[in-house]
Amino acid sequence: MGMLVNGVWQDSVYANRSGEFVRDESRFRDWVTADGSSGYPAAAQRYHLYVSLACPWAHRTLIMRALKGLEDTVSIGVVDPYMGSEGWSFGGRNGGDSVNGAAYLRDVYLKAKPDYTGRVTVPVLWDRQTGTIVNNESADIVRMLNTAFNAYAKRELPDLYPVALRPQIERWNTTIYRTVNNGVYRAGFATAQDKHEAAVRELFATLDLLEAHLREHRYLCGGALTEADWRLFTTLVRFDAVYHGHFKCNLRRLVDYPNLWAYTRELYQFPGVADTVDLQQIKAHYYRSHPGINPTGLVPLGPVVDFTAPHGRDNLLAH
Repeated sequence: MGMLVNGVWQDSVYANRSGEFVRDESRFRDWVTADGSSGYPAAAQRYHLYVSLACPWAHRTLIMRALKGLEDTVSIGVVDPYMGSEGWSFGGRNGGDSVNGAAYLRDVYLKAKPDYTGRVTVPVLWDRQTGTIVNNESADIVRMLNTAFNAYAKRELPDLYPVALRPQIERWNTTIYRTVNNGVYRAGFATAQDKHEAAVRELFATLDLLEAHLREHRYLCGGALTEADWRLFTTLVRFDAVYHGHFKCNLRRLVDYPNLWAYTRELYQFPGVADTVDLQQIKAHYYRSHPGINPTGLVPLGPVVDFTAPHGRDNLLAH
C-alpha cells in the first residue's frame, strides 16, 4: 500500500496511530455537463473511465454506465486485480492501458498533476481532449453518468437522483457510506481491537435496520430505484465472498438476511448488471493484495453464491 507525495511514490499505511482506518478525500472534482458549462462537455468517446472490477467504488460507475447503455460513449480501462506495493497496475489480465500507455495507475495521476499528493484510487474519469483527470470521486461520476450523457444513452432509465427524493437519498447515502460501504473497510483495516469491534457493531446494526426496512419497502426509497440502492449493492454483492471472512465481518452472512439477500439478487438481475460483477477478480484482489490481513495470499474457492435465484420481490408493495 502506498501513495504519491509531491509526485513521488511512498509506502504508507491506511490506519492512523489509534488503529482506525481513515479514507482520504478525493482530489479531482471537476464535472462533465450536458451543456459544457463546466468546461467539460459530454461527448461520445471523449472520456475514458479507469476502473477495477474488484473495487466497489469503481463498480458503482460501471453499473451506471451499463444501466444507461453508455458502453459506446464512455470507454473503460481495467487495472489488474492484484494491487501490490506499487499500487494499481496495468498488464496482461485486463489488456493494459490503451489510452495513456501507463504501467501503473499512478502514472495517469502524474500525467494530470506531476506534483500530486494523495492516494491513487479508482475510479478515474479521464478526458482525452485536455489530457487530464476530470474526477476521481465515484459519487460524482455516478451522477454525471446519470444525467450528463442522456443524449447518448441507449437504455431508458428514470433519473436515479430525482429532486423530490434527494433528502431521502442523502440520508441513506450518509448512513450507508459510514457504516456499510466504508464500514467493512473500517473493520477490515483496523489495527486495534476496539476500532474493529466498533466498526463491526455499527455495520451489523445498519444491516439489521436495512433488513427490517426492506421487509416492507421494495427499495430504499420505497417504490423508486435510486442511486442509493446501487451504492449499497456494490458492498452487498461482495459481502459473503470477501467481507465476511477476509475483513472479519462475520456476525452474520448476507444470505442470513432474507430480505437483504433477495434485494441483492433483484438488483443483480437488472439488465447489464451481472456483466459488471466479477467475483473471481474480486476475491483475487482482496485475498492477494492485503498481506497484513492474509499473509499466505491464498484465495478461497467459496462461497457458492447464486445471484440468479428468483428473488420474489416483484409483488412487494411499492411504498
